[in-house]
Amino acid sequence: MKKRDLLAAVSILAAASFASSWALAQEKPVLGLVMSFSGWFQPIDADTIAGAKLAVDDINAAGGVLGQPIEIVEFDNKSEPQLGADGAIDVIDKGAKAILFPSDFDFGAPGAFVAQQKNVVAFSAASDPKFGVKGVGPLAYSVSNAGQAQGALMAEWAYNKKGWKKAYVLLDNTISYTKSLCGSFAERWKELAGADGLLGEDTFLNGDASIASQVTRITGLAEKPDLVFLCSYAPGGPSAIRQMRAAGIDAAVLTGESMDGDYWIGSVPGLSDFYVVNYGSKYGDDPDPQVNAFFERFEKKYGKKADVSYGLRGYSAVEAWAKAANKAGSLDGDKVAAVLDTFDKEPLVIGPTTWTPELHIATTRPMSIIAVKDGKFSAEGRYTVEKFPQF
Repeated sequence: MKKRDLLAAVSILAAASFASSWALAQEKPVLGLVMSFSGWFQPIDADTIAGAKLAVDDINAAGGVLGQPIEIVEFDNKSEPQLGADGAIDVIDKGAKAILFPSDFDFGAPGAFVAQQKNVVAFSAASDPKFGVKGVGPLAYSVSNAGQAQGALMAEWAYNKKGWKKAYVLLDNTISYTKSLCGSFAERWKELAGADGLLGEDTFLNGDASIASQVTRITGLAEKPDLVFLCSYAPGGPSAIRQMRAAGIDAAVLTGESMDGDYWIGSVPGLSDFYVVNYGSKYGDDPDPQVNAFFERFEKKYGKKADVSYGLRGYSAVEAWAKAANKAGSLDGDKVAAVLDTFDKEPLVIGPTTWTPELHIATTRPMSIIAVKDGKFSAEGRYTVEKFPQF
């Protein structure tokens, strides 16, 4: 072989080797975290991020995805929703084949739209069904239960299990989740207790220093409520509870997952008759042993107890992606989504999860209800909603 021909052959082989290496690099299982690593939404996203990273550890220890370890790339949206689109572009450019976005539709959607356009699967713990087929597109999946189903579940539990007949609704009118939660509770409550069973509805904003006027309207009712259904999150939610209790409102206070955890309990000393729906008890007493085992591993990895149950959602998003990619034999977004759409009570750590081509959020998956007495939290049990408003 002539020297010129030999050099040409070597060049062709090198090019082929480079192309093969590049193709392999393109197929690495890279997970993007476009989350609130700073800013006011950071405490909401923190345990979801931690749960996702724990899942990566566990999955990599078991062989990874398609025989390769999952790599993580991160982008901080600084609690600014519009930065989600920039974050999606950034992590996709770094090889992300799936992205976890913040736990609210308003925060997660901007980046999820970009992921959809790039054939990348988008996950979130948003409780708004719009983070799915109809709102974003067929590559967007929520690992949460729909807020509408959560509100209805709490109405059914309060009426059927506790025997309460009169309710008042207090809405923190700032994010999509709280609006869906209170709206569905009110609708289902009126079906159960009758229109007269809902004594009133009121609103406030999370940043309001005082809800004195709302408290006055509750204390001024001719008939006292058995419960106040509060749709809020810290710091505004605990502040609202403290002001209600200080005014002598001793009705039970029920709320949704956005007030999960006990990290805020110091601002409402001695709290009792408080009930929150969430994904599992982090207090070691969950009816599901898998949930208790998860929180033990969480504490071992991070050297502290989980603040909230949200880690279950982050873990399950990564768990779902890994299962689907391995079954599909591909990291291609459309192929992974085709498998995710076949999930029928798929056993994830968060619980049995069902997605269909039409609906990418859980509705009837059981949820935990946590009770608080004298500032101490404990599991009441797991419950499934019977009926909820359509969305």
